[in-house]
Amino acid sequence: MSTATSSDLDIELTQRPDFAMATVRLQPHQQVFAEPSAMAAMDPSVTLKAGFKGGLKKTLGRAFGGESLIINTFTAGDAPAEVLFAAGQMGDAVHYRLDNSALMLQRGAYMLNSAGVEVTGKWQGAKGFFSGEGLVLLRASGTGDIVFNSYGAILEVDVDGDYIVDTGYIVAFEDTLQYNITALQGLRGKGKLKSFFFGGEGFVCRFSGQGRVWVQTRNVSAFLSFIHAFRPAKNNN
Repeated sequence: MSTATSSDLDIELTQRPDFAMATVRLQPHQQVFAEPSAMAAMDPSVTLKAGFKGGLKKTLGRAFGGESLIINTFTAGDAPAEVLFAAGQMGDAVHYRLDNSALMLQRGAYMLNSAGVEVTGKWQGAKGFFSGEGLVLLRASGTGDIVFNSYGAILEVDVDGDYIVDTGYIVAFEDTLQYNITALQGLRGKGKLKSFFFGGEGFVCRFSGQGRVWVQTRNVSAFLSFIHAFRPAKNNN
């Protein structure tokens, strides 16, 4: 169990790393914004309002980044209150404090944020092909708190120079890092097809500079490939 308190939100993360939950303790009239379906429980004094946030451009940006068009706003009443949030996938969660800075999030990683933080999609061109998910990553910017989640546990890596991560394992990274999507060296040249089909590795993200990267311990695509073999075969008789 870990507790993180900031000037914006008092956040406690529990049930880590398998089934992470975030308890947000709100002061009177304080607000927290979250992905729809993330709320697990809350005090009855909290008011919930669903709607668009940040205008049409930012709303569509979140949608292209794999998140809902709708953002839920939770507002405390005249007394302190709690809201309990659960991650949408089995895994860990991280509380991160933005200080006039920005954080890039993988598709589906966003969980909740405080006032002062904007979450929208950012067009990445070919660099956005993380696990074949699409061309848009989520970008959280401003000053405040954000909580993001993963599939599996999370390893935090401080990068100083170069670092390589398989695209299927990236959860988030600070935008102080530069990155490029490339194939592993073993996939190039004459052995490219052989390595691709028999080596089990695909595209990787090559980071450079200084900043943090959060890596998840499980790969959704690999898990889906594993369970596919156990799907019932259709009987045509």
